[in-house]
Amino acid sequence: MFDAERTAVATASRRLAAEGLVAGTAGNLSARCGDGLFAVTPTGASLATLEAEQVCVVDATARVVHGELQPTSEVDLHLGIYQRYDAGAVVHTHAPMSTTLACSVDEVPCIHYQMLSLGGAIRVAPYHTFGTPELAQAVADALEGRRAALMGNHGAVTYGNDLDAAVEATQLLEWACGVYWRAHLMGTPRILTEEQQLAVITAAIERRYGAVRAVDDTEGER
Repeated sequence: MFDAERTAVATASRRLAAEGLVAGTAGNLSARCGDGLFAVTPTGASLATLEAEQVCVVDATARVVHGELQPTSEVDLHLGIYQRYDAGAVVHTHAPMSTTLACSVDEVPCIHYQMLSLGGAIRVAPYHTFGTPELAQAVADALEGRRAALMGNHGAVTYGNDLDAAVEATQLLEWACGVYWRAHLMGTPRILTEEQQLAVITAAIERRYGAVRAVDDTEGER
């Protein structure tokens, strides 16, 4: 039951571990199953070796409706995002660079145009104890108008239309945090102005930036 969603969660978990974005049990993922149900990584499981049968399915109250293991202690964080946003999947990690900045800054400014695909500058939600309603609320607030946020002295969270999109958002967030950290070591990072950000958005729409196109498809090109 829910084999596709459970397999997708397990596969994405192993992928993140292989890329060094999660270590051991530090991180959790989920995917929307439909009908108000969600496939979620279990508490205490190693994401590097997670198998589909270990993934549990919960309802909107975090009650396990399928599977033999209890969900992650951050299940309320995931459910809060699903309730507030049109998310198909949620990823929470303790990725090294993202976590470093989550412990040291209040915001990661928009210094590279690719950050606009996450919504722009990355907010840092204030610290709260893991697994608490206060943390879930703070992170949901930090995600307003964004696809990614940092969690103060904790880690990072992203969401997307599906697990591939959420994982890619996590990869981009980690990259952007690394770029900002290195730029800060070199001096004062240059932040894109609102005008520059708007110009990028306009160009991306006109040129269908990021879309795969055939060589004779010139619609929207300049």
